[in-house]
Amino acid sequence: MAAAPGGRGRCVTVPLPLPGAASPPCAATAAASAGGREKAAEVAAMALPVLSSSGVKFRRVLAHFPQELSLAFAYGSGVFRQAGPSAGHSENNMLDFVFAVDDSVTWHMMNLLKNKSHYSFLKVFGPKQISNIQSYGAGIYYNTLVPCNGRMIKYGVISTDALIDDLLHWKTLYVAGRLQKPVKILTQNENGKLQAALVSNLKSAVTAAFLMLPESFSEEDLYMQIAGLSYSGDFRMIIGEDRSKVQNIVKPNVPYFQKLYSNILQDCPQVVYKHHLGRLEIDKSPEGQFTQLMALPKNLQQKITSLVDPPGKNRDVEEILLQVAHDPDCGLVVHQGISGIVRSSSIVQSAKTILTAGAKKSVTYSVKKLYKMTKGWLKKTS
Repeated sequence: MAAAPGGRGRCVTVPLPLPGAASPPCAATAAASAGGREKAAEVAAMALPVLSSSGVKFRRVLAHFPQELSLAFAYGSGVFRQAGPSAGHSENNMLDFVFAVDDSVTWHMMNLLKNKSHYSFLKVFGPKQISNIQSYGAGIYYNTLVPCNGRMIKYGVISTDALIDDLLHWKTLYVAGRLQKPVKILTQNENGKLQAALVSNLKSAVTAAFLMLPESFSEEDLYMQIAGLSYSGDFRMIIGEDRSKVQNIVKPNVPYFQKLYSNILQDCPQVVYKHHLGRLEIDKSPEGQFTQLMALPKNLQQKITSLVDPPGKNRDVEEILLQVAHDPDCGLVVHQGISGIVRSSSIVQSAKTILTAGAKKSVTYSVKKLYKMTKGWLKKTS
């Protein structure tokens, strides 16, 4: 097990691949040597320098919650500087957290005892019903607009098993998508399956992005494509989110994306990574694309298959993906598959927010999102 700095004076366990786990194309070289495995593990720590004094600030927030966490991380414009409407106001933005827990019912029971006021009217139904509601949509339960240590915070609770499923198979791409972008890891236990899934998710993001990019492109193009995966098909990008969101995330944070992905790119046999030039070249032959398609997460493969295969034909997945690999619109098909995953989970998750946040908080939160979207649009047109 390896460890990496996780903020000031704190160490975070970093993920190592499980023995015998299937490796996507970009993992092949890393799996060939112990040194390669260590490099691939380093990128999954995601515990990077962020806004000033953030380490202590985040740990103080974490102290308010039950400590039975398999993973906790902070993300968003309150953690990493972003361009656009949020620029220059990072210290005032809401802090966003995700907590992964082994036993959701027990965790909510303990949190209700400590922080009952965080919950909407659903608290009267108790921890078991809260956990049942959590399982719908993206499998995460959010409490939002919670005052804590002089800041507003939002935190989501997801079961460890649901998180691993999303990381490995892209069941919803909701939390997996957040973990494809720089985040601040606050705590992580030694769950080997979770550690391997975190690494797998990063490699899958690179593979999917390759399929949607041309033969030659810049590093920034790659990170824009990766950052946009979890927003593809999200109806909130039409209303409720700044449409320049992906660009605003990537532009100021390219060094953080490089820390996440550069070792994966260097160890990937299908890419020529010209680090000094910030350029990449990939294999766009049908054979190369077929290898990448076969390495995609299971749920995405199934989505692609359902898009291409006529009803009732029931061809083998491998046969269909081989057909897609020869299709000039291969990247578009992959994009449509990802959009299908994100669209359904984002709609259900947003509808669920009305219950988990309550009507008043839902309206307040939505108004703030619309304000940021309008502010970004006005800035773009001025």
